[in-house]
Amino acid sequence: MKAVVITRPGGPDVLAVSQEAAPTARPGEVLIDVVAAGLNRADVQQREGHYPPPAGASEYPGLEVSGRIADAGESDFSVGDEVVALLSGGGYAEQVAVPAGQVLLAPAGVDLVTAAALPEVAATVYSNLFMTARLQPGERVLIHGGSGGIGTMAIQLAVAFGAVPLVTAGSAAKLEVARSLGAVTCINYREQDFVAEVAAATSGEGANVILDVVGAKYLAQNVAALAVGGRLVVIGLQGGAKAELNLGALMTKRASVAGTTLRGRPVAEKSSIMAAVKDHVWPLVTSGAVKALVDRTFPLEDAAAAHRYFDSGEHTGKILLTVNPSH
Repeated sequence: MKAVVITRPGGPDVLAVSQEAAPTARPGEVLIDVVAAGLNRADVQQREGHYPPPAGASEYPGLEVSGRIADAGESDFSVGDEVVALLSGGGYAEQVAVPAGQVLLAPAGVDLVTAAALPEVAATVYSNLFMTARLQPGERVLIHGGSGGIGTMAIQLAVAFGAVPLVTAGSAAKLEVARSLGAVTCINYREQDFVAEVAAATSGEGANVILDVVGAKYLAQNVAALAVGGRLVVIGLQGGAKAELNLGALMTKRASVAGTTLRGRPVAEKSSIMAAVKDHVWPLVTSGAVKALVDRTFPLEDAAAAHRYFDSGEHTGKILLTVNPSH
C-alpha cells in the first residue's frame, strides 16, 4: 500500500510517499480502506520529532480517518460499512488497522471525505469540555484558537449544549468564522488583552471553563481569566511546556487545572470516549446543528504541501488528505 513516511525530523519536505506493507487486523481490530485522513497538529509535532507515536502504534502520521471496512474481524461491523476511526497513528496510508471500539459508523448526511474531519476533534472536544471540565448549560467557556479544527468544533458543541462561547483568534477573518458558528465574544489575541476582554464580557466574573491549546505562555493569564470555581483544561503546548503557577491565585478562585492528551490513552478509554461521541455528538451532526468545517483537501501524495499550508496558519477548520476519494 501507499503510505506517508517521515524520512527524518524536520519541515514538510521530510514527508515522502512510499510503498509499505499493508497492515493486518489483530484480534479486536478492524481493517479500514482509507478514503480520507485528517491533518492535526500532533502530526506536525511528530514530523518535527517532538511527538513520537505510543508504543505499538503505527509509525505513519495520521490520527483520524474515514473509509470502508475491509475486514470486520469479530466486530459488529460488516465489510463495506462506511466508518470513521480515531487512531494512535497510521492514518496517512491506504489501509489502517484499528481497535473496533475506536470506530464509528459515519454520521448520516455527511459525505465520506468530509467525515474524516470529525473523529479526532469530536473526541477531543467532547472528552475535555464535558467529561473532564463538566461544562454546564449557561456557563461561559473561553476557547483559544477558535478558528481551527478543535476551536470550531468546541464553539458548536458549546452552543448546542447551552453554554456561552468566548473565543480568541489571530485575525478578523478568523474571528468572523467563530462568530458565524455562535461565538458570543470574539477576541483578537494579537491586538487585545484577552483577560481584560473576558472580564468586560462577563461583568468581571470570568470564564467558568477554558479550553487551551497554548500551554505555558498563557498559564498565568488563563488563571486570571477564570471564574471562581473555574476549570482550565490544557490540551496543547504551542506556547511551551513549562511555566510558573501562582497557587495562591488558583486557591483563591477554588479553581482547577487539568492537562490531557488523547493519543496515548488506553484503548478502553478511547473506546468509551467514542461511545460518548456516538451518543451525544453524532445526533447533532446528523441534524445539521454541528458541522465539519473543511478548509482544503490535498491528495495523499501532496502531504508535504498540506503540511506547508497548515504551518502557514492560514486555514480555518480542518485540512484533509484524500487517499481513495472515489473508492
